[in-house]
Amino acid sequence: MTRRKILFFASKSYDEKTFRAALKSLNGQDKLHFTFLESKLSEETISEAQGFDGICIVNSDARNSKVMEKIHDMCDTVKIIALRSAGHSGSSVEIAKQYGLHVCRVPSYSPHAVAEHAVALLLSLNRNMHHAFFRTKLHNFSLDGLVGIDIFGKTVGIIGAGIVGMCAIKIFLGFGCKVLAYDIKPNENAAREQGFQYVTIDELLTESDIISLHAPLNDSTYHLINREALNKMKFDAMLINTSRGPLVDANALVDCLKSGKLRGAALDVYEHEDKYFYKNYSQRIMNDDTLARLISMHNTIVTSHQAFLTEETLKTIAESIIQNFLEFFNQLQTDSVKE
Repeated sequence: MTRRKILFFASKSYDEKTFRAALKSLNGQDKLHFTFLESKLSEETISEAQGFDGICIVNSDARNSKVMEKIHDMCDTVKIIALRSAGHSGSSVEIAKQYGLHVCRVPSYSPHAVAEHAVALLLSLNRNMHHAFFRTKLHNFSLDGLVGIDIFGKTVGIIGAGIVGMCAIKIFLGFGCKVLAYDIKPNENAAREQGFQYVTIDELLTESDIISLHAPLNDSTYHLINREALNKMKFDAMLINTSRGPLVDANALVDCLKSGKLRGAALDVYEHEDKYFYKNYSQRIMNDDTLARLISMHNTIVTSHQAFLTEETLKTIAESIIQNFLEFFNQLQTDSVKE
């Protein structure tokens, strides 16, 4: 098979490391050649892909339909676009298909990574680890303001009991929590076997001490946690979101936190994260006042969409995408021989 050239946009050091290792482990060095760019795919950078056979991008880069049009107009050698994500949220896949571009994604990756990050956020928020860490760095060993609660015996509400949600359920059951779950497709057999209970969304909101979001983003889940939902939540409850940012109305959450109703919130995702997440803004002004407020509050933790970021997940992503490339180009070559 002809050695195909693949250009990676918005790549990080860990992308290059894991993709080169996976290419070697799959014996694909003589079939694929990788080039890594730090710049995101945009109307201004698409010209970089001229002469390449395929590109690999992050999901947020695929949302601009004009980019798909420019790929077609300017980069006629590009035949395949690989998304380094498990979803097509907001992407212009249908437009790409209209131009004859094949789009592939990662079918799934470690649900344990996301569930474990949700629990890590909860534990850090509850026991004020983010404050304690910086205090001891300054040789401040006082305990004032660091009081948390026992997670044991608390009621945890899981919204979205899919693969990741089920992992979270098992962890919280192991902590000795009562677990309530809400899902549009309840698995009653799993509930009986593992010892949790499906309830309505209103019951979950009103009865849970801790709520963790693991639902996909669609029309029915957009702003699922809005002002009305926040008002239904228990006083002193904690909210965790490692799923999709737009599940939570960020402005409503800020107001709820300001009112003192919630004990706190921990977010790995944010509804307007595309402009800031995965970038270094330490020397620039951040214009998003809502995100700035969330970060500055003493009872919040915000991480930059890193729940997936484990060695196991990166390996799975790299191997899956490389297999997609190899299968696509092998089929392309087979079809050309037949012709």
